Amino acid sequence: MGSRELAKPLSPGETTQTGARPADRHGLLKHSREFLDFFWDIAKPEQETRLAATEKLLEYLRGRPKGSEMKYALKRLITGLGVSRETARPCYSLALAQLLQSFEDLPLCSILQQIQEKYDLHQVKKTMLRPALFANLFGVLALFQSGRLVKDQEALMKSVKLLQALAQYQNHLQEQPQKALVDILSEVSVATLQEILPEVLKADLNTILSSPEQLELFLLAQQKVPSKLKKLVGSVNLFSDENVPRLVNVLKMAASFVKKDRKLPAMALDLLRLALKEDKFPRFWKEVVEQGLLKMQFWPASYLCFRLLGAALPLLTKEQLQLVLRGDVIRHYGEHVCTAKLPKQFKFAPEMEDYVGTFLEGCQDDPERQLAVLVAFSSVTNQGLPVTPTFWRVVRFLSPPALQGYVAWLRDMFLQPDLDSLVDFSTNNQKKAQDASLHVPERAVFRLRKWIIFRLVSIVDSLHLEMEEALTAQVARFCLFHAFFVTKKPTSQIPETKQLFSFPLESQAREAASSAFFSLLQTLSMQLKQATDQTRGGQPWTYHLVQFADLLLNHSHNVTPVTPFSAQQRQAWDRMLQTLKELEAHSSEARAAAFRHLLLLVGIHLLKSPAESCDLLGDIQTCIRKSLGEKPRRSRTKAIDPQEPPWVEVLVEILLALLAQPSHLMRQVARSVFGHICSQLTPRALQLIVDVLNPETSEDEDHVVVMDDSDDRRLKGAEDKSEDGEENRSSESEEESEGEESEEEERDGDVDQGFREQLMTVLQAGKALGGEDSEDEEELGDEAMMALDQSLASLFAEQKLRVQARRDEKNKLQKEKALRRDFQIRVLDLVEVLVTKQPENALVLELLEPLLSIIRRSLRSSSSKQEQDLLHKTARIFTHHLCRARRYCHDLGERAEALHAQVERLVQQAGRQPDSATALYHFNASLYLLRVLKGSTAEGCVRETQEKQKASTDPSPVPTGPQAASCLDLNLVTQVYSSALSSFLTKRNSPLTVPMFLSLFSRHPVLCKSLLPILVQHVTGPVRPRHQACLLLQKTLSMREVRSCFEDPEWKQLMGQVLAKVTENLRVLGEAQTKAEHQQALSSLELLNALFRTCKQEKLTLDLTALLGVLQGQQQSLQQGPHSTGSSRLHDLYWQAMKTLGVQRPKLEKKGAKEVPSATQSPISKKRKKKGFLPETKKRKKRKSEDGMLAEDGTPAATGGSQPPSMGRKRRNRTKAKVPAQANGTPATKSPAPGTPTLSPSTPAKSPELQRKSQKPSQVNGAPRSPVEPAGQKQHQKALPKKGVLGKSPLSAPARRKARLSLVIRSPSLLQSGAKKKKAQLRKAGKP
Repeated sequence: MGSRELAKPLSPGETTQTGARPADRHGLLKHSREFLDFFWDIAKPEQETRLAATEKLLEYLRGRPKGSEMKYALKRLITGLGVSRETARPCYSLALAQLLQSFEDLPLCSILQQIQEKYDLHQVKKTMLRPALFANLFGVLALFQSGRLVKDQEALMKSVKLLQALAQYQNHLQEQPQKALVDILSEVSVATLQEILPEVLKADLNTILSSPEQLELFLLAQQKVPSKLKKLVGSVNLFSDENVPRLVNVLKMAASFVKKDRKLPAMALDLLRLALKEDKFPRFWKEVVEQGLLKMQFWPASYLCFRLLGAALPLLTKEQLQLVLRGDVIRHYGEHVCTAKLPKQFKFAPEMEDYVGTFLEGCQDDPERQLAVLVAFSSVTNQGLPVTPTFWRVVRFLSPPALQGYVAWLRDMFLQPDLDSLVDFSTNNQKKAQDASLHVPERAVFRLRKWIIFRLVSIVDSLHLEMEEALTAQVARFCLFHAFFVTKKPTSQIPETKQLFSFPLESQAREAASSAFFSLLQTLSMQLKQATDQTRGGQPWTYHLVQFADLLLNHSHNVTPVTPFSAQQRQAWDRMLQTLKELEAHSSEARAAAFRHLLLLVGIHLLKSPAESCDLLGDIQTCIRKSLGEKPRRSRTKAIDPQEPPWVEVLVEILLALLAQPSHLMRQVARSVFGHICSQLTPRALQLIVDVLNPETSEDEDHVVVMDDSDDRRLKGAEDKSEDGEENRSSESEEESEGEESEEEERDGDVDQGFREQLMTVLQAGKALGGEDSEDEEELGDEAMMALDQSLASLFAEQKLRVQARRDEKNKLQKEKALRRDFQIRVLDLVEVLVTKQPENALVLELLEPLLSIIRRSLRSSSSKQEQDLLHKTARIFTHHLCRARRYCHDLGERAEALHAQVERLVQQAGRQPDSATALYHFNASLYLLRVLKGSTAEGCVRETQEKQKASTDPSPVPTGPQAASCLDLNLVTQVYSSALSSFLTKRNSPLTVPMFLSLFSRHPVLCKSLLPILVQHVTGPVRPRHQACLLLQKTLSMREVRSCFEDPEWKQLMGQVLAKVTENLRVLGEAQTKAEHQQALSSLELLNALFRTCKQEKLTLDLTALLGVLQGQQQSLQQGPHSTGSSRLHDLYWQAMKTLGVQRPKLEKKGAKEVPSATQSPISKKRKKKGFLPETKKRKKRKSEDGMLAEDGTPAATGGSQPPSMGRKRRNRTKAKVPAQANGTPATKSPAPGTPTLSPSTPAKSPELQRKSQKPSQVNGAPRSPVEPAGQKQHQKALPKKGVLGKSPLSAPARRKARLSLVIRSPSLLQSGAKKKKAQLRKAGKP
């Protein structure tokens, strides 16, 4: 498969004649795998993969244009045209087209012949007819897409004949062959079309008007070769009275064909162009489109009419546009927009928006046509309400003259609505409605005016950066004037007073204008720091609007406010203007700009609600004067008048009152102003904010929630929407029935016990219920029954009123709760500004517990979306802006003791939470306070801490260095977290988690040093504390921050203590019966391996003899114990530890292999069983693996110091000192050289540094040693007892020495092999 040798495939003719499939299969194997993979990738559904594979195939074939790969590629692509997977056929067709385009020497006729021979329609089986048809069709399309078919006359004629033959199979191919034929003929030259036309187009007009493809072919010939067509067919008038019905039928067929594609048939657009060319467009539009297609009540035909309307816009003149845009088609389009409201219904409005946008973008130099189209679409109304949305993106394509004309038309229609110029309609349900108030002109005028005012605002919102300043000013002045003022007498100084109304402007329209004006104000004043919201004079838009309002107020003879000002309110307005002039002197200050914006905004609100804004405006002016006039170094907590609150507190109350209003602009302004005054914040001012956020106090505070007229407007808007959506009532009948059933269930649930008792009383009084002792069976009379019915009716009426009252009360409470949550979300903006701009302010610390209370409450009841939003925003502020802030308070003053108590309280609260998510926030808050205490350097708290340490009898050392200069009381904090750690280790369902303490240890390693003894103590405790302690220790010992807090002797002592505890745990390894005990064993082994890694990195030397003995003693019980789930993980950890100690894991034997003789039996006494034949490679691997166990002559290698070394080994094997393989888990040993001593198990191993300092160089990993050795060491070595490992083989002294020095030997500096290790040891030993 990987060979690059190429096989020469047979030609197609030879293949069919001789049937050489086996030869092709063998030739296929000689192609490269890369070449064959191209064809698999070509058929994949991903477009990028297909294109990349096609490009790679072409590049591959360009290097071998004459090789067999080209023939194979053509054959493979032709085969792919008829595969059963329908999605793969176009992929192979496209690849074949690109191949033919790249290699123009390939004859198209030969390719077409191969396709026809491969998929012969006369010889193919019936089951394979459909793939063969598509193969021929895609083959012709591949020839056409290559771009060479129109140049090859012979191939073109053959392709046309093949397509004509394929057109007979409409059941499979439908109209695809005829479409392909039209596409091909549209690309050929005029001469070629004249030659081919008689063969493809019949001279019968009935045939031409029988199908969309024949008509499209006729229209193509009419465009390119009209003279030849006239000779062939004669003079034809398609728009005659006789042909119009047939045209309508053909267009209906075309609409059905493109129903799924949702596009305009090319034939319909060509027919439209022909009508324009022959000057018969009015007849075509009236008779064919409006009276033909549109009257069919067939939605695909209606969509075809809509697409014709959109596509015809760039082709029509202004007069023709008036004909089209005021006819039945655009009225029917408006009905579709109003009725297509359900989610699953097809909506044509986005497609029409694309058509209009394309038209407006293409005729920028013709503003009259632009204005005509936009006005026409704005005039399509449903009982006065235009169907186009108020925010329509197509206005961005308007030229400046067209935009000015459109704004002027909107203003004129607002002032003097011309209902006769509108294309108005009513839906079927609206026509059936009996309410006469729905059809009065006043209602239509109100709906039109409301839409117009919001349309003006949306234009400024989307184009305020591109619009001219004068046009923006006209819109803003227009909205302001008609929202708050009434004309008494026109004057030339105020152009707005000359605007007269044909219909009086009702109060509802003024409210809509007021709402639209503040939306416009938000658009113009959103970004204070950018220059785009300012006029050329450098003043913001709000300032100019206030000046315009002042001009109107001064012309009291000509203009009067809708709500007249009192004398006090007029004085407040004048004082506001005076304050604005005073603020100009401080224009360089950012605070003055924010105050100015606030003053302007509240001043404009004085026009809307004078009574509410008057007092607010006076308080703001007083605060601004005090803020700009006070000395900056004066104490924040001292006021001039002890009974007068500071200006900051008053301003905070004002901002809270503004936030209670449902205005996004107010929210932005309040946020901006608070950002400038938060540096002057007092504890009382902060408490005002906290009282709103605190659930305990804010539940009863109803004054912070402001209800304004926007609710009524929402209700009225809902009524309008319900009127607009009357077409959907029929589809909602089932939902209403389901709602009635749910109401019945809810009504049954509202029945209380008192009502049941009253019902029983009434029934018993009317003798409708007989007791158990009653024997009379007389029926009630008519009067008694009537009285009983009346009593029951009154009782159920009262119950119904009570149930409705309870529901209303419940809805009211839910609405108030929603308003309160929304208000809290907005107040959190002030908190976010404070913690972002003033993180070093000590008042930030007062926000911890209020934010935690919100998080606790929201986590308990976070069902609604508002609760979720409140929780997410609070958690984001708390986590990202507060706890993770880089800057924090460094000047605590006298708060240190209170913060210590708060730390203790937070840690205790974290341990009492019901879940870990809530506990995490409390624990992080305590860590934040620890950082604040540690980073603060207040002299008072340091002095207090030192006095406490002198007075106390605690012998704990006094912290020195940076810790001594901080406010952190280490002893107190250690007690707090030690109790939390003990609770975490002992409590079964503790909300505290391991990551919490890991975060504590990494941020404050000094505390970790004090808490580690608790962890070490619980390593050998009960099952659960042991697991948690091992897991914590495993993560903690690898932290660099923790290691830096220990001296080397302390660290070594800690490692020894942990090792001793783990060794004690491992004595019961393999005896686990429960899942908890098994998890305990896993955690102990993981801790042991982590301990080994730490010692290896630190190059520590520990006595591992006892540990090795314990692990080897538990090997048999571990292997013979029950194998539960996860036991493989336990074995892996065990042998990982044993590998570190120098013991290799035994190889598992196959199930069919016989047992290996035990170690007690002599291997020499039993002959090795002869094995079967193996390849040479296997024999070499086997001999290499057995080299440690058997010598070349079959004698076993030495396994201990008592056995003499084998004399049959070669000298090179002795110098390498290989480690024998571990057959049964016994540690490998070396045969000690003469005069080489071994260490005692009781003698601690020495590190390489200590060995280099000794008088005589030691032998570590083959390092040279002095030949002179004391005799005592040899005698001591001989006197050592032989310890058996699992009763199989004794453990030699070199093995013990290796186990004790394994951590030193495996250090990173010695991880080398062969001679490199020896050279490194020689260099180290040679250094002084």
